[in-house]
Amino acid sequence: MSTDPSWLDKGDNSWQLTAASLVCLQSVPGLVVLYAGWVKHKWAINSAFMAFYAFCAVLICWMLWGYKLAFGKYMLPFAGIPGPSVVMNYQVGQSALPSADLLQNFPQSTMIYFQFAFASITLVLIAGSFLCRMNFYAWMLFVPLWLTFSYCIGAYSIWGGGFLFKMGVIDYSGGYVIHLSAGTAGFVGAWWIGPRIEEDLEDNVPNSIPMMLVGAGILWIGWNGFNGGDPYAASPDAGVAVLNTNVCTAMSSLVWVAWDIIYFKRPSVIGAIQGMITGLVAITPAAGVVAGWGAIALGFGSGTIPWLTMNIAGRKMTLFTRVDDTLEVFHTHFVASLVGGFGTGLFATVDGCAAFGLTNPGGAIAGNGRQVWLQIVGALFIIGWNLVWTSLIMMFIKFVLRVPLRMSDEHLAVGDFAVHGEEPYTFAHYNAKHALPANQKKRMVLRDRQEEGRGVLVGKEPHSKVERHTSLGEGETDHIAAVKTEGTGTMG
Repeated sequence: MSTDPSWLDKGDNSWQLTAASLVCLQSVPGLVVLYAGWVKHKWAINSAFMAFYAFCAVLICWMLWGYKLAFGKYMLPFAGIPGPSVVMNYQVGQSALPSADLLQNFPQSTMIYFQFAFASITLVLIAGSFLCRMNFYAWMLFVPLWLTFSYCIGAYSIWGGGFLFKMGVIDYSGGYVIHLSAGTAGFVGAWWIGPRIEEDLEDNVPNSIPMMLVGAGILWIGWNGFNGGDPYAASPDAGVAVLNTNVCTAMSSLVWVAWDIIYFKRPSVIGAIQGMITGLVAITPAAGVVAGWGAIALGFGSGTIPWLTMNIAGRKMTLFTRVDDTLEVFHTHFVASLVGGFGTGLFATVDGCAAFGLTNPGGAIAGNGRQVWLQIVGALFIIGWNLVWTSLIMMFIKFVLRVPLRMSDEHLAVGDFAVHGEEPYTFAHYNAKHALPANQKKRMVLRDRQEEGRGVLVGKEPHSKVERHTSLGEGETDHIAAVKTEGTGTMG
């Protein structure tokens, strides 16, 4: 094998690897950090770990059977022949999508890595609907099952050369394959799992909005690789996709904030993040085939329609009040992806389609009204398939494997410490609420007045002391409480 084969374009390969890495950064650490900050403090570790686990598990499944099931040789109109992608001569050969009859100017290993990044983030997005109550062992089973029987089917059908690909459905970067799938599966799965406990439903204030902004920023900038990598080349259309991604996202976030100001009488940081997400989702199916004005129009739609479904319909319609979708993934991904998918059918341009290598003669604005109906057909298939298979997978885990989908009420009352034996933060006032397991027991040493001259601990009152109180419950574990001495005031 030559070190510089004739088919290799080093610029394309470099950009594709960069784009793939940007998408991976969206999951780890992007969504890991975003989730950890978004939930209340007692669920920070579990929420972040659900995302981290999915990222790891998907990669192994992808290498062993998933990639070829989604992008391999024809087996069924909606699935390729599954098989491993671990042989060296396959990995170093030229990238090819055999069912779609497409070749790329970079190695197969680059394509495997790039498509893995999309597969993994889909499962991470679904986790957003299940946070704060799903049994972690059930999640460990759900990830490989849903990847196999749902994600790979949608990916092959639309991207890998399946029947929707041949019909002409346009999904530039995963508005349907990723976001519509995640929104459907998240909502259906949340119904099967059941709601959070009443305490967590009533008190669900994020534990760190600055941490949310960090995760949101990584998610936004990482989307340049998400959409910019899908021409499979460092092409002019890649530049268009990146520009449109940022234009639509900015417009959507601003419109969402405007609606918050009009309706709630104040701007919200969380609202700005929600609007950012809906903008990223809506531009995804259209990124490189619409013009700049189309991106602005989609941004207005994605900042308005999901806002209405979340803040108006979501508070009044029985369908939404009976399903506990923790991070509102239905509105930010399901609804926003429909805005983008339908908008693609309306606003796709002839030049944009040609630049992306499509034979579609644009959308409705170019006189091709049929594209709108094709987009609707594609959406209906993805919704129907995920509704059925997500339910089947949940029933299989619950009734066949006998693994509960939801944690016990005892674990739900405590959170991270009960599930993982770890705390998200090491503040004494929080750790004191829970007994440490035997292998982690630590004893706090009382500080006498001789030590007071050494300074004040950050976050502690200068005249406070720590006392040990013993609870005579099971195990006679020590509980620590900070007690203020008489006559002292609070800092601040």
